[in-house]
Amino acid sequence: MSDTAARYVYWITTGLVALVYLGAAGFYISFHDMVAGMYREVLGYPTYIIWPLAILKMVGAVVILWRPSAMLADWAYGAMFWHLVLAFGAHVGAGDPGWPPALMAWALLIASWLTANRVRAVKSAYAPAFMAVAN
Repeated sequence: MSDTAARYVYWITTGLVALVYLGAAGFYISFHDMVAGMYREVLGYPTYIIWPLAILKMVGAVVILWRPSAMLADWAYGAMFWHLVLAFGAHVGAGDPGWPPALMAWALLIASWLTANRVRAVKSAYAPAFMAVAN
């Protein structure tokens, strides 16, 4: 993949992941009662986790866009990775049809992480070496 293609892939996927997370946080805050009902009745989760999740979703989106440090960005990517895996499993396990956004965001997140070192000045020590080789 050329550097230009990697740049486009990175910024499009990172922007979409940030949009998903910021949109979800806004939805959690704006429609708290509806989200609480879904958490309680459909997924079987306690409703007290809604506010912390909304805040952490906003923080995670800002961190992957801003990338103040490689360690912080890696933690945000890792947290988002597991959040999306668990969200997918929770929706599928509950028989809820809300799993496709989690699966799509998960794929976008992986593409963003794989191309981040090619594009950003702040490099991660954990990114795969094969992505650092220019074509």
